Amino acid sequence: MKTATVLLTGFEPFGGETINPSWEAVRRLDGWTAPGLRVVAGLLPCEFGAARDALEVLIERHRPQCLIAVGQAGKRTEICVERVAINVDDARIPDNAGRQPIDTPVAPDGPTAYFATLPIKAIVHRLREAGIPAAVSQTAGTFVCNHVFYAAMHAAAQRSSGGGAMRAGFIHIPYLPEQAARHDGAASLPLDLVVQALQLAAQECLRTGADLREGGGQID
Repeated sequence: MKTATVLLTGFEPFGGETINPSWEAVRRLDGWTAPGLRVVAGLLPCEFGAARDALEVLIERHRPQCLIAVGQAGKRTEICVERVAINVDDARIPDNAGRQPIDTPVAPDGPTAYFATLPIKAIVHRLREAGIPAAVSQTAGTFVCNHVFYAAMHAAAQRSSGGGAMRAGFIHIPYLPEQAARHDGAASLPLDLVVQALQLAAQECLRTGADLREGGGQID
């Protein structure tokens, strides 16, 4: 059986946090294997432009069959599998380099948006079956997470046209408990549970072709 490479990326801390749960989870999986797959992990800066550049280097180095970028979303209450990346940077706060782009395209030559090519509903279904709270999300925001999500999809589209297909998408995760303890009312998930969720997502990405057709939209 041919072994597929799954690239997982996480971010450095930002916004006054001392850790970022995305990197804490992703780095635990560097070198993890399961039947038919091997995971490689990469750390991205929380900076517009620099994060995209670092991602492109990782893609070129590892040539993955599947890319799952992971980011922190402190206001989320569950594992959120993102549906769509939009071609805009619009930062409410500065990134770690002090940059704060407003209404700026991620890729001036790119389309307005990309849909994730991960089996997003199948991933959510499998996580819920495992007792992990999860949902499809309709927005990845307009900060560096969406910047990387869009860059990942743009790279995947270019590779597909060149014959090197790569499924790609983005998953947002809540705070870890030690972070939530410093934010009144914030939700959290234990690191071990997040790691398990990413393992299941990686496996689902490779075993599922056409996504499930089941409700995953929102009414508010």
